[in-house]
Amino acid sequence: MSARLFVIRATLALASIGVTQAEAVDRPNILLIVADDLGWRDVGYHDSEIRTPHIDRLAREGVELDRFYVQPMCSPTRAGLMTGKSPMRLGITRAIAKIDETGLPRSEKILPQYLADAGYQRLMVGKWHLGHHTPDLFPQARGFEHFYGHVTGGIGYWDHNHGGGHDWQRNGETLREEGYTTHLITDEAIRLVEERDRARPLFLYVAFNAPHTPNEAPHEAIAKYEEIDDPGRRVHAAMVDELDQAIGRILSAFEREKMLENTIVFFTSDNGGLSPGLSSTPLRLLMQGIVAAYGERPLPTMLLEFLASMTLDGHSDNTPLPAGKGFVAEGGVRVPAAIWWPGHLERERFDGFMTISDVLPTILDAIGEEASTPDDLDGRSRWNALTGDGPPGDPPDYVTATLGSAPAIYRGRWKLVDPDAPRLYDIYADPYEERDVSTDKPEVVAALTERLNAWPRGEGPATSPLSLVLDIDVFGGSEDREPWADAAKRNARAARGN
Repeated sequence: MSARLFVIRATLALASIGVTQAEAVDRPNILLIVADDLGWRDVGYHDSEIRTPHIDRLAREGVELDRFYVQPMCSPTRAGLMTGKSPMRLGITRAIAKIDETGLPRSEKILPQYLADAGYQRLMVGKWHLGHHTPDLFPQARGFEHFYGHVTGGIGYWDHNHGGGHDWQRNGETLREEGYTTHLITDEAIRLVEERDRARPLFLYVAFNAPHTPNEAPHEAIAKYEEIDDPGRRVHAAMVDELDQAIGRILSAFEREKMLENTIVFFTSDNGGLSPGLSSTPLRLLMQGIVAAYGERPLPTMLLEFLASMTLDGHSDNTPLPAGKGFVAEGGVRVPAAIWWPGHLERERFDGFMTISDVLPTILDAIGEEASTPDDLDGRSRWNALTGDGPPGDPPDYVTATLGSAPAIYRGRWKLVDPDAPRLYDIYADPYEERDVSTDKPEVVAALTERLNAWPRGEGPATSPLSLVLDIDVFGGSEDREPWADAAKRNARAARGN
């Protein structure tokens, strides 16, 4: 550890004894960037044809997190990020649907609330997806001082609609404004940086909806990738390109404000990318036939449009990792990620195991607030492992799960999938999950099966599968109901009996 980093950490540790305003302002800013459905091979530093110089810069100048694990779907990953706990423990093992009335449990203390105790200004732009039924589930009720963006799972990039309702707001008030969401999110983030409270360190959470479906991008961005033959992949590349440019603009704003050298930048995707190879061939062929017969998109019912989107619109590339979004295979849960603190954490590649549930305790440790980290988290601080400041320790067990498929548990190099029909992989030696070694390691299978079967399982949403199908989530399209922010207020009034 450098002498400079030792002094900084010692100062932060002293500051944590009692945080005054003067002490808090000396703490590093935190810029947390989350992409949506970004594939393993959708970034330049993984040899993609998509040009991502700004994401590449984070991995090159910061610490590339080569074995960073999330959950197979968006809401579970975001729950782990905000709480430091296992989403299975919280009962969040699938994306929160538009008709779900629950969200991230209100009883959980989450990242912006911890940072409030440490004297931070807490601002968020982009995608929330941790509850939308009533305003008390919104980000501004969970520790964020400002929220701009959308609360459901995915919206049209131009119309800002989800499942028949408009979903674009600022602090609970519906907005009707034109623009491509990636641009709007970036503009708001830059404005917040420029107008920040300079008496406090800044925590800015930027959760892009890109490159989640629907496949929409500006024409000029699509034209940059005319060499790509597949038109769907061409649009996807343009969406990732726009995402990368947006990250570059935000980093430039931090540089202009002379903040970057005192900012911890963390970047990840919420899960692996949605790939056309993930759907069964019969379903893909059926949907291709329906689209051809109908002659255009969107299709006449939300259910058909949703199925078409899931089977035909995914154009991420997770190779060489198997599968992708929605699967506990490596392509669904191992994602591009990096952490950078200029002058302190940089120019290295971290091959150790780290997960989305580790982010909260790692951030608290990095800013000198490790004493405030509760003991009941499933994640652990990986700060020592990243900096070399003391022994790295063994990573905790990590469970990935998604509704409708068997869960998986990781313990270091070992990954056990499906305790009822166990498959065991040494993911360090076999990252592509090609060799099941369960018969060779019965003791490892037994230990991990016991641990997985005993893993706490919270109560999830009570919404029936039939209800989900009858009023399914669709990203973009026409409106047939009130905006989601307005509906949340109405639901809250109904709950109060007025």
